[in-house]
Amino acid sequence: MAEQTAIRLPLTDEAIAGLRIGDHVAFSGVIHTARDAAHKRLIAMADAGEPLPLDLRGQVIYYVGPTPARPGRVIGSAGPTTAMRLDPYTPRMLELGVRGIIGKGGRGPAVREALRAHRAVYCIAVGGTGALLNRHIAAVEVVAFEDLGTEAIRRLDVRDFPAIVVNDAHGGDLLETGKRQYRTSARPMPAPGA
Repeated sequence: MAEQTAIRLPLTDEAIAGLRIGDHVAFSGVIHTARDAAHKRLIAMADAGEPLPLDLRGQVIYYVGPTPARPGRVIGSAGPTTAMRLDPYTPRMLELGVRGIIGKGGRGPAVREALRAHRAVYCIAVGGTGALLNRHIAAVEVVAFEDLGTEAIRRLDVRDFPAIVVNDAHGGDLLETGKRQYRTSARPMPAPGA
């Protein structure tokens, strides 16, 4: 297993500058959940000049809609949502101060450029591991938009929450790099019967 870099939240410019694609990180501190409906509402509030229900500066947003907690747990399954669904909102969220994002899958060109321009990072958490990821969440509190149910914004107190840097603040893209490496190293398949 790759060595993890422990990161205490909120994200600092120094921590972001030191991260590179492929780095395994372990976040500790506070992250916030938000998905499509919450993003849309936050941006509408900001564009209308209304105060936001939380300070987004330096924050990490986790794209997750957790399931209800089972007895003895603080949260249910907490696996990542496909990040590309949030691409229309991400550049504006970065303008508002978000410095880290956790989801699954790749990001489009506009988001990759916005991450570089705003000195932020995008990380993936492994999809399908929500029942394991919840073990890194020590406390949960709804902080905004309770009417959105599972898509309400929650404050998560996390301990060594594992993720992998996919897009760094230097313009790197782990998924695109991996695709290029595969294409250059792939050998043709032998013909049947050869």
